[in-house]
Amino acid sequence: MTEKQLHSQYLQETMTLKIYQPEAFSPLYKYQFCIMQDGNDYYQMGRAATWCDELQEQGAITGTILVGIHYSDKWDRREKYHPQGQQSRAYRKFLALEVVPYLDDSFPSLYMAHARTLAGDSLGGSQALMTALTYPHTFGKVIMQSPYVDQSVLDAVKTAKAISSIAVYHSIGTEETAVETTDGDIKDFLTSNRELHNLLQTSHVDNTYHELENGRHTWGYWQHDLRQAFANILGPI
Repeated sequence: MTEKQLHSQYLQETMTLKIYQPEAFSPLYKYQFCIMQDGNDYYQMGRAATWCDELQEQGAITGTILVGIHYSDKWDRREKYHPQGQQSRAYRKFLALEVVPYLDDSFPSLYMAHARTLAGDSLGGSQALMTALTYPHTFGKVIMQSPYVDQSVLDAVKTAKAISSIAVYHSIGTEETAVETTDGDIKDFLTSNRELHNLLQTSHVDNTYHELENGRHTWGYWQHDLRQAFANILGPI
């Protein structure tokens, strides 16, 4: 694991990228990237590095470098990830126009959209999808676990261009019917995620969808689902 401090002109702050190269990393090979919002959570509670190494060793996924980007606190997270967050658009530019060029310059990259996956849970999942919809020629794959879905997310899917080029892994727990949000509201994630799934299907997106039986809005369910997500979305390019 290495850390890179990257100053963002779009966010006007220095962001930390936590980069995990696989155990069998070699500069002689080219790699795909999985860029994870809520990065510390994905490493610590999601066991992202463990799953990734295990699946690469089994030959189940293509060589992958993980990139984790974290937030300062829950309010900073909301401003960057929420569809109506004040820094939401700037954060998308940061990912597409600053993070990707840095990664392509620093590591042996495949230089194609389908070699770049955006991942996130809850609001992080929403931002992963919205960023891929905004930059479909930069990001070709999305992992979203229990994403926050409101009308602006649905509208973005309806109006997106080149949406059929994006592959999506989408999961939601069947018990996520009363989730408390950062604002203190209670939201039915299951119903809105089902609506999003139906819309992605009609939009001809390569969409793998799972409802986790008795699943709740916690890492206790997302951790094991992440292994399946990696196996599904990080396969051969």
